[in-house]
Amino acid sequence: MNNRDRWRPSKYIHEKGKLTASRDPNQAGIGSRLMADLVAASYDNSLRQHAKGKLLDLGCGEVPLYVAYKDFITENICVDWGNTLHNNAYLDFECDLTQALPFGDGEFNTIILSDVLEHIPRPAYLWDEMSRVLAVHGKIILNVPFYYWIHESPHDYYRYTEFALRRFVEDSGLRLIQLDAIGGAPEIMCDIFAKTVLRVPRIGRPIAMFSQWFTSAFIRTKLGKKISEATREAFPFGYFLVAAKPE
Repeated sequence: MNNRDRWRPSKYIHEKGKLTASRDPNQAGIGSRLMADLVAASYDNSLRQHAKGKLLDLGCGEVPLYVAYKDFITENICVDWGNTLHNNAYLDFECDLTQALPFGDGEFNTIILSDVLEHIPRPAYLWDEMSRVLAVHGKIILNVPFYYWIHESPHDYYRYTEFALRRFVEDSGLRLIQLDAIGGAPEIMCDIFAKTVLRVPRIGRPIAMFSQWFTSAFIRTKLGKKISEATREAFPFGYFLVAAKPE
């Protein structure tokens, strides 16, 4: 990673021993904190188990997950494209992710693709390239949104079902390790409400913050957890995936 000594936490922070979304609105928008917390929890659990060796962080932005994987790897290479909305200070390579990746076959043990796949107009080609540069037994760890607003316009192209994600894994010669729906109906309704109410002058911000705090507390109750789990198959907030390259 370029400028490693200058790296600072951005979208995600470690707090009380776990990964969570930053409360700085310049890093994680107020209307997106609930989803960012859910995504952070998924990465916190999986990176401990799957991240190792030489890691490729594709679409890295400000490398927000570095704090979560740095203790488990030997090296991280950061890649992003020139039209990203994020700071590029940590880039090792700037390249178009719709083109061939500038790396050799089997070069990486771990690949991270966080909130990136929906911004790729040729996703099947990127999957093939990730499979090519991934070492045998290496892992791809990624998340994508599903019921989520248009973001980083105009470079927001797709929303993927679990069936599309399974197809990408299979077609690129990988083996699915984990595919989880993130969130359900309560989380989606809260996200839409929070992003909408933020538009209301003066009172919008505190209401958005309260609604996400309330929903976060609710889904930890027995009833809230039951509703979230019962609805997430049909109404997923997003997906989290781990795939491995077999021999």
